[in-house]
Amino acid sequence: MQSAGATRTKHRIYSISFASVYPLYIAKAEKKGRTKAEVDEIIHWLTGHSQETLGDELAKSTTLEDFFAGAPRLNPARSLITGVVCGVRVQDIEEPTMREIRYLDKLIDELAKGKAMENILRA
Repeated sequence: MQSAGATRTKHRIYSISFASVYPLYIAKAEKKGRTKAEVDEIIHWLTGHSQETLGDELAKSTTLEDFFAGAPRLNPARSLITGVVCGVRVQDIEEPTMREIRYLDKLIDELAKGKAMENILRA
């Protein structure tokens, strides 16, 4: 049992490389008739990464935790993302890194469900 002052162990998803989940996002989108370019557009909107810096992160096998921690500019409109991912309301997730990961999951889900890009990007 952990004492009240002990630090919690990080969730294992934080140590997964972004490069390992990126193809899964693309596959999910393409299976529903959407494109890699749309997945990239969502990632650019959410994180501020350019195509070049996204490529750099993929090449370095950056962890999900570091990918979001090092994002050039997290979009302030991401707070408008609401809904359920993995049975949890994204707007209720308190841990910042997990919330960022789930924001991206939610946006990819919306893409795969056929939602218009302007609505996905909260335009």
